[in-house]
Amino acid sequence: MLNQNQTPLIDALEACIARPHAPFYTPGHKRGLGISPILTDLLGQEVFRADLTELAELDNLFTPESAILAAQELAAAAFGAKQTWFLVNGSTCGIEAAILATCGMGDKIILPRNVHSSVIAGLILSGAIPIFIYPEYDEDLDIAHSITPQALKATLEKHPDAKAVLIVYPTYYGVCGDLRAIALLTHQYNIPLLVDEAHGAHFAFHPQLPTSALAAGADLTVQSIHKTLSAMTQASMLHVQGERIDIDRVNKSLQLTQSTSPSFILLASLDAARQQMAMQGKTLMSQTLAFAEEASTKISQIHQLSIPLAAKLGSPGFVALDKTRLTVNVANLGITGFAAEEILNQKFGVTAEFSSLQNLTFIISLGNIQRDINALVAALKNLVQISLLTNQYKICKYRNDDIIAHVMSISPREAFFAASEIVPLAETTNRICAEIVCPYPPGIPVLMPGEVITKSALEYLRQIQAMGGFISGCADTNLLTLKVVNKSLKNKPQRHRVHREMRF
Repeated sequence: MLNQNQTPLIDALEACIARPHAPFYTPGHKRGLGISPILTDLLGQEVFRADLTELAELDNLFTPESAILAAQELAAAAFGAKQTWFLVNGSTCGIEAAILATCGMGDKIILPRNVHSSVIAGLILSGAIPIFIYPEYDEDLDIAHSITPQALKATLEKHPDAKAVLIVYPTYYGVCGDLRAIALLTHQYNIPLLVDEAHGAHFAFHPQLPTSALAAGADLTVQSIHKTLSAMTQASMLHVQGERIDIDRVNKSLQLTQSTSPSFILLASLDAARQQMAMQGKTLMSQTLAFAEEASTKISQIHQLSIPLAAKLGSPGFVALDKTRLTVNVANLGITGFAAEEILNQKFGVTAEFSSLQNLTFIISLGNIQRDINALVAALKNLVQISLLTNQYKICKYRNDDIIAHVMSISPREAFFAASEIVPLAETTNRICAEIVCPYPPGIPVLMPGEVITKSALEYLRQIQAMGGFISGCADTNLLTLKVVNKSLKNKPQRHRVHREMRF
């Protein structure tokens, strides 16, 4: 049995830092001596001594044999995986590698439409054809949940030649679908279930949290250890179990999507975060859940605010909720979530994870303290008072009967590499989109390469922008123009045509 108190990467890095030697290798700052004083004044000198390359004593990320291998084996045991890979390019590279490892050019992959933009990048890189399923949609809250087993069953019956299923678990709002049932259905077709578990790295460490993706039957899952645990930003893990995933293809795919100059500071932070959770995880998560419960209870008592998601538990696409993800509905204040986020940040020094038209979402994690919870509750009380005194931020609600229709005319890869042109936004209706367009966060594309641009999609993007949201992914973030596929391609016969609708 492995000793989870060990930190092989931390130990190797510490020994390498302490060894006196003349450095004639990258990085160019030579263990911090060449770093600009501007940066050392900000961060100090010591951290740069650990910014080292793949030296013999520090192992190699793509062919690990010593410290990295031992650290990854410990992580696999801690998170319940057969094998684990450390990622230094965020969960994005893990998601891309997962698709590359399971799908080739023209292969079908079944997935919900509310996927992260990294999934679209994986489709472009692999040439896979997306078969989209509606996620369940809550009209009252304007929030998309998970797909249902029933919807997946119908899609698998229609597309039995699909090579993989990918789902988001949990969603950005902490909502979890019926992953066990989804895994059972997927495995009936002897194909792997891939899970974007970027926001669920903490699930394995407390019984009051939702079941982890691996425990529910996922074949491959990607977790952002930095999002809800204590690793540094950009540090993630990819876990595999069972026999449906080709390990060699995962290795080769990660070599395509990861840097050949990995940061050992990021790698060491993964080792430390794993050790921390393996040894203290339940205690840390108990404290985190207590803070979340306190915040939820006190905010629920504030007039005009609500914590709406707990009451929706059990509705389609919603079988569990991560209670450390706190969504506050501000619609009764007559202001948008975007405006509320701005007020909280600028006037009261409380910063949310993200906002939408009706909601604010806050991540409560092991790094929060009592002072943070007090500040959050006080700021929301003050927000209510401000909203009663001003009409500056009046909301114009998006109608629930407005539907964004998504028609995939050509594959994302074909559209991405096709000849394109930049067209004024008003002239793009019914053209084929050639770029990703999404409000961020949460990074769920409203348009993606290969989709036909609709009037309703443009109206939605304009409204998000007018309400204070930020549009990303496209070349013109001011949304005056969009990149579209040349008209000459529009009339060519297409082999793959997918018709789906979804409300946002």
